[in-house]
Amino acid sequence: MPSDVQVTPVRGAADRTAFIRLPYSLYRDDPNWVPPLEMERRDFLDPKKNPFFDYAEVELFLARRGQDVVGRVAAIKNPRHMEFHGTKEGFFGLFECVNDAGVARGLLDAASAWLKARGVDTVLGPANFSSNQDWGLLVEGYEVPPALMMPYNPAYYAGLLETCGFTKAKDLFAFELSASTPPPEKVARIAEKIRQREGVTVRAVNLKDFPAEVARIKEIYNAAWEKNWGFIPFTDREFAHMAKEMKAIVRPELVLIAEVKGEPVAFSMTLPDANEAFKAANGRLTTFGLPIGLVKLVLASRRLKRLRLLTLGIKEGYRRRGLDAILYLDTLRTAKELGYSGGEISWTLEDNHLVNRAIESMGGRRSKTYRVFQRPV
Repeated sequence: MPSDVQVTPVRGAADRTAFIRLPYSLYRDDPNWVPPLEMERRDFLDPKKNPFFDYAEVELFLARRGQDVVGRVAAIKNPRHMEFHGTKEGFFGLFECVNDAGVARGLLDAASAWLKARGVDTVLGPANFSSNQDWGLLVEGYEVPPALMMPYNPAYYAGLLETCGFTKAKDLFAFELSASTPPPEKVARIAEKIRQREGVTVRAVNLKDFPAEVARIKEIYNAAWEKNWGFIPFTDREFAHMAKEMKAIVRPELVLIAEVKGEPVAFSMTLPDANEAFKAANGRLTTFGLPIGLVKLVLASRRLKRLRLLTLGIKEGYRRRGLDAILYLDTLRTAKELGYSGGEISWTLEDNHLVNRAIESMGGRRSKTYRVFQRPV
């Protein structure tokens, strides 16, 4: 680390504000960056408001050159991940840095030292804060802005991590799909036969029965993903917290539950890509006491034309039976009826060949790659 750079833990309100606001200066000339709402970032880092802190430890670090903040990182010890996977893995996240390998090394070494002192032998990331939120580093597909709840970063970040000794752990894929492109006739025909033969009923989520619907979806989600690389089950509080946040933007017609003989066995969740609206607000809902950002957010949200299919889960015992194709087809048809132009399906694991082939069979085109890195501490 350069001798003129200091890396210190975040202490106090001023440090926390500097940590939150660093990306706004780093990305100010990047047209594809989507500024998060500052108030949301404060809540995310608040142990009293984010249920992730119920069981996890997080230490924030800042890098300064003189009075200027030039980097930040979070060190994350997640006991639930360690127990679920039987590992001593920890994570780094919320990584932002100027294009300086020395600064990056100072940040990542500080995070690794903090984790090592707590029994961690391997650090992975970026994770913000786990695979249940956004994680991975964008390594392909910088040309367009990120979809809702997906990370974004400059192209030089991968080089910084590699210079600091990090190597690839796993790649994650995103796919682009147009609502105007009809699905292959053969796929549609087979899906309809399966729907009839298996007695599959697909319905939209019922917001009037929201707590019960959330419980049904949580059960499918945790059962469907339990064997996936990097997965940890949501706690009840985490899932309820996420559901409450998403309820504000959800289109119930695009959150689908598939039932077989009355039993919920699969679901898919597609949300309007609200990033365009967040970009209009530029990180703040008020300016000089006036709700300028809020007005821009509301106006932009009315013009949204893109979607993100962010999760599709099927219980074991019902996989490889065409339920994924049925949910994709119903989502596409509904999206077109509602006037959406298309959007992104993300993310999938690079080695989840079954899912990736299913998306491609529906006309999906790989558009972005995200990478999770690892390094011994």
